Amino acid sequence: MNELKQLLELQLLGNSAWQWGFALLVLLLTFTVLPLLGRYIRALRRRRPASQTYTVLDVSALLVRHTTSLFLWSVVAWSARLMLILPPSLDRVLGYATTIMLWIQVGIWVTATARYFIERRAGKTPDPSQSASLTIVQFVVRLAIWSLVLLVALDNLGVNITALITGLGIGGIAVALAVQTVLRDLLASLSIAFDKPFAVGDVLAIDQDTGRVEQIGISNTRLRSLSGEQLIISNADLLNSRVHNFGRMYERRVMFTIGIAYETPREKLKRIPGIIEAAVRTQEKTRFERSHFTAFGDSALTFETVYYVLGSDYMLYANIQQAINFRLHEELEGLSVQFAYPTQRLLLERRAIAAAPRSGSD
Repeated sequence: MNELKQLLELQLLGNSAWQWGFALLVLLLTFTVLPLLGRYIRALRRRRPASQTYTVLDVSALLVRHTTSLFLWSVVAWSARLMLILPPSLDRVLGYATTIMLWIQVGIWVTATARYFIERRAGKTPDPSQSASLTIVQFVVRLAIWSLVLLVALDNLGVNITALITGLGIGGIAVALAVQTVLRDLLASLSIAFDKPFAVGDVLAIDQDTGRVEQIGISNTRLRSLSGEQLIISNADLLNSRVHNFGRMYERRVMFTIGIAYETPREKLKRIPGIIEAAVRTQEKTRFERSHFTAFGDSALTFETVYYVLGSDYMLYANIQQAINFRLHEELEGLSVQFAYPTQRLLLERRAIAAAPRSGSD
């Protein structure tokens, strides 16, 4: 026992053998426990039913997967500082290094966890609009996390961050005034990301422009116009405009009119609403609403019809309306009913002029 005690108290570089042995044990445990823990968590996740989700288990696996080797070495260095007597300069360097690595690792963990919950909320298969929104939200979250990590790390290193925060606040106001247009677009992009007024692929009508959304960026949104060119509109201007989103249109309301010649007999006029209704109802993906003789026009008798196309695609509407027009032309032609066109009729009235009796002397 005395020999073992003497061996454990054997000095090496100012530290006993048992201190070096304990430091070596911490090293072995640090690089052994984490891989074993990761395997255990992966085994638990494989054994769970596919229909069940355990957030704690998933986050634990996420944290283990995002633990860096430098952080493990910093844990070993921190343990060595506690158990070993080191030179002051080396002890100070290790203290700075472990503090920096600790907060870098905390930033990595928090960023990965925030990204996990954002993507989990978006779903496993987000649509293109959600992908653009996720990019914006993740950028802002990462910026906030790493700014906070930097400030806390500097505070732990002994830096007076009060003056730094004050300076950043004053500088931030100056920068915000200088780049207020950029910040306005950034805030507008966040509003688009959270409210989702439109998505990639939607067709928008903005003032006099119409186009399909191709990309929703941090500062602007890009549309492909119907004539082929690309429209680039800042997000702030986009939200300040009156936007018609045809991509959210589940059905299209259609109203059209036809003009019938005034010479058409009343019996045939009464049959026209039924003919129009039959022409609409024979088309698939339509819902008939009404057809009425609505007005005596300047040169035609006006019939107004309203129906719905059960879909938002413009080509579907165009094809249905074309088929209705062909059907009406055929039916009204068979009924000998003429479509009216702008005409003017000049009525001439001939008056008989009565000759006055002549009076005179012979």
